[in-house]
Amino acid sequence: MKEKLFRFKISLEKRSQCLILKDSKYTNINRSLMKIIKTNNAPEPIGPYSQAIEHKGTLYMSGQVAINSESGKMDNADLQTETHRVMKNMGAVLKAAGMDYSNIVKCTIFILDMNKFGEVNSVYGSYFKSTFPARETVQVSALPAGAQVEISAIAVS
Repeated sequence: MKEKLFRFKISLEKRSQCLILKDSKYTNINRSLMKIIKTNNAPEPIGPYSQAIEHKGTLYMSGQVAINSESGKMDNADLQTETHRVMKNMGAVLKAAGMDYSNIVKCTIFILDMNKFGEVNSVYGSYFKSTFPARETVQVSALPAGAQVEISAIAVS
């Protein structure tokens, strides 16, 4: 057990490689299969991360907030307006990856006030036509850029 923990600690220090644990063995991810998804139709990341990464047909989308990509300002007149902007930003990232809302298999919703979940849920649900993705909703104490809601997603082609 100590050997495995030691190998894991060493692997974390190798920042030039991306390592994953598979069947108790360390395996390199083939970075040539990873595609960075970037679009000007969604807000620029406000930190050191990508809008999304596609790997072997699976899209891992970073959390989107209601920043309007044209103005750079939050679209937050009310929670429903904010949620619509978040979903539109997600749609722009999906489109850049050659996908749409029907490709989403999992979402995580971060919300400041769970008492307002109904407002977010009604807008969120309107973007899906048939099968709804798996999802969890988590109340948090704060979100970036003064947002009230942030949503991340996983989609498959």
